[in-house]
Amino acid sequence: MRADARRNHERLLAEARAAFAVQGADAPLEEIARRAGVGIGTLYRHFPTRADLLNGVFQEALAELLDRSRALADADEPCRALVEWLRALVAHAGEYRGLAHALMCASYDRGSALFRCSDPLRAAGELLLARAREAGRVRADVSIGDLMQLTNAIALAAEQCPEDTELADRLLALTLRGIKA
Repeated sequence: MRADARRNHERLLAEARAAFAVQGADAPLEEIARRAGVGIGTLYRHFPTRADLLNGVFQEALAELLDRSRALADADEPCRALVEWLRALVAHAGEYRGLAHALMCASYDRGSALFRCSDPLRAAGELLLARAREAGRVRADVSIGDLMQLTNAIALAAEQCPEDTELADRLLALTLRGIKA
C-alpha cells in the first residue's frame, strides 16, 4: 500500500472508531469519510461494505480476544477459563451500539467480513469449550456457535437497557447455569 493510501486507511479506521463509539455501528459512512478528509469513493475502495469497515475497526479487539483465549487455554480450571472468555466476548459485542446486532446477522452470512472475523474466534472458543467439556463441566450438546450467538444476544439485550449495568452479567450467569453438565 502506498504511503498516502496507508494514511487514508488509518484515518478512515480512526474516524470510524470515533463515529461508532458515539453513534453506533450504523454511523453514516459519508460522515466518516468526510471526517477522515477523503471522499466516499476512497472509503469504499478501502472498505467495500460497512461490514468490511466494522471488521477493520475490530481487528484490534479481535487480536485481544484471541490473545486472551491463548492465555486461558491451559488454565487449571477450564470452565472458569471459558466463562472468562465469554465475558470478554459480551464486552466486545457491547462495545458499540449496533455491533451485537451486526455480529448476530453476520453469523449466518458466510460472505460477510464480520463472519470471516468470527472464524478465528470460533476456533479459539472451541478449544476452550472442548477443555471444559473434557473436564465434565459443560454439556456435550453445547456448541461454540450457540455460545457466541448467546453472547451477542446478551450484549444486545444490555444495549437496550443501558440503565441496568448488571443485566449482561445476570444474563450470562443464567446462560452458564444452563450449559453446565
